[in-house]
Amino acid sequence: MTLIRNPAVAGQFYSGNPQELRATVATLLDETQAMDTPAPKALIVPHAGYMYSGPVAASAYALLRPYRRQYTRVVLLGPCHRMPVNGLALSSAEAYRMPIGDIPLDQAAVAHLDIPGVRVVDAAHASEHSLEVHLPFLQAVLGEFAVVPIVVGDAAPELVAELLDALWGGPETLIVVSSDLSHYRPYFNARAIDAVTCDAIENLDAVRLDHDMACGAIPVAGLLLAAKQRGLKVTTLDLRNSGDTAGERDSVVGYGAWMFA
Repeated sequence: MTLIRNPAVAGQFYSGNPQELRATVATLLDETQAMDTPAPKALIVPHAGYMYSGPVAASAYALLRPYRRQYTRVVLLGPCHRMPVNGLALSSAEAYRMPIGDIPLDQAAVAHLDIPGVRVVDAAHASEHSLEVHLPFLQAVLGEFAVVPIVVGDAAPELVAELLDALWGGPETLIVVSSDLSHYRPYFNARAIDAVTCDAIENLDAVRLDHDMACGAIPVAGLLLAAKQRGLKVTTLDLRNSGDTAGERDSVVGYGAWMFA
C-alpha cells in the first residue's frame, strides 16, 4: 500500500484550491525584483502563511526559474512545531500530496543513511507546516522533482551538517532550510534582533544563533556549518517582518531569505 502524506495546512497557510494556489504563487513570484545570480545550492526561506511571508519566500524561489531543468531533488529541512522530536525525523511516505499534485519522496537517497539521531518518525511530519508550505513554490518553479523532507527537533547543528553532507549531491540537489526569525516582538525591536541574525548568517557564524532569533535556528546553524566547510558565499535576498507585509506592528514575526552558492 502506498503511504501518502496528506496536506495539513491547505486552506490555512495557503489556498487549498489548485487554481487559486497557482495564481497566488505566480503573482508572488512575478512581483519579485529580478536578480541575476548563479544557481543556488541552498536557500533559507520563511514558512508562515502566504499573506505574511509569501513575498519574502518568493524572493528566494524566483531565483530558481532560470535553472528549472537543473534540479531534480530538494533536501528540505524545517523545525518541529507540532510534536517534540529527538534528533532528525525522516518520512517513510512515498509522496507528499499537495493541491496541485503529488511530490515523490526520494526514498533511495535515505535508504542507506546510518547516522545516529536520524530516524523515520512519520508522526512528526503529519501536521508539520514548516516543510509543507514550501512545496507549492517549488512545484511552480521546478515542475517535477523529488523531495527529502526532514523535520529537525532537539539536535546539535553538527548532526544537521552531517546529514547535509551525506545528502549534498551535485548540481541536481537543492537544499532548502525553513525558518522564520524573531517572534511576537514590537516592530523596531524585531528589526534589531533580525539584523543581528542576518549578520550571523552572512558571516556563516552558526554559534551566534539561538531560538529567540529563529525558530529554525538548529537547521540554519547546520547549514551554516556545511556552507562554511564547502566555501559557499551568502547573499541576503530579503529581510522584513509581518509589520511590513500584512500585519500590525505591535507584535510581529520576522522573515528573511538567503541564497548560498
